[in-house]
Amino acid sequence: MWPQGVIFVALPHLGPILVWLFACHRIPGWCDGPKKLPWCPPHKVLLLVWTAIYSVIGYASYLVWKDLGGGFGRPLVLPLGLYAMQLAISWTILILLFAVHNPGLALLYLLLLYGLVVSMAFIWHPINKLAALLLLPYLAWLTVSAAITYHVWMHSLCPEYPPQPLGEKRN
Repeated sequence: MWPQGVIFVALPHLGPILVWLFACHRIPGWCDGPKKLPWCPPHKVLLLVWTAIYSVIGYASYLVWKDLGGGFGRPLVLPLGLYAMQLAISWTILILLFAVHNPGLALLYLLLLYGLVVSMAFIWHPINKLAALLLLPYLAWLTVSAAITYHVWMHSLCPEYPPQPLGEKRN
């Protein structure tokens, strides 16, 4: 597994690290309020779970890459192209939540991400069953993340981008 596996496991962490470096001053307490979800895990638990999830999907992508012969050949285009696209969207969600503070738009991207991860599981399954199964915790966590993001958005815990009633336009 060395060194390619380590690179595949580390790559998904690049986005969160960059978001933290550029938006760390905007992250603490940006959506804390009296309506905070009682079932929402503490910040440190969220961080730990996302770290584990990113490591697991990185390892799963390595399994697919390895089973398709490694390198950068034609068979890798669809399975790893979907993976790269979902990573980019996942990182975009982090930017929307923690730098831009727009949970409504982040929720739309989360729904797109969910569809991409389901597609990845179907594409990866014939290549490497374990890699496809390793995406299931990611899907479960995306469900939790979407519920938290929806709550934050609908209860206007982020005053910059509250939900708008139908028919009204933002100034």
